[in-house]
Amino acid sequence: MASLQDLKARRREDYPYILDYRTRWNDNDMYDHMNNSVYNFLFDSVVNDYLMKHCNLHPPTSEEHPLAAHLHTDFFSSIAYPAVAELGLRVNKLGKSSVTYEIGLFEQGSPGIKAVGEFVHVWVQRATQKPGPTGMSDGLRKGLEKIYKGPGSSSSSASPRGSKL
Repeated sequence: MASLQDLKARRREDYPYILDYRTRWNDNDMYDHMNNSVYNFLFDSVVNDYLMKHCNLHPPTSEEHPLAAHLHTDFFSSIAYPAVAELGLRVNKLGKSSVTYEIGLFEQGSPGIKAVGEFVHVWVQRATQKPGPTGMSDGLRKGLEKIYKGPGSSSSSASPRGSKL
């Protein structure tokens, strides 16, 4: 993962996929900001939204599926109901059967980044619950390569907008 200084400087343009989420009253905690557990829910949601729309993942029937191996969040500023969160998604590392995502959380209408999450998935075969001998499928890999921003990636890419959660 990038340094904290680099993460704090992230902009929406650094993320090729954006998904909006309207915060809910019950996302707030007693400190009047979004509870830290909700960030993890949102990170999982933007990743799976992308996988279903751009990588042909169908969770109940796909022969391969992801297992969460690691989740980490750096918090820089708070967000609270009734704000709209903008979740940016990129892939920083793409292995044979694993993928490291970075999620940037922004508040609509506000310039700075609120939090950055790192989320690692390991792709396993449904039947064995172990990575396949050739790793993830070609279709999955091609979808993930569209938002790859790791070493050797090109700096320009389209920013598809996701749907509202």
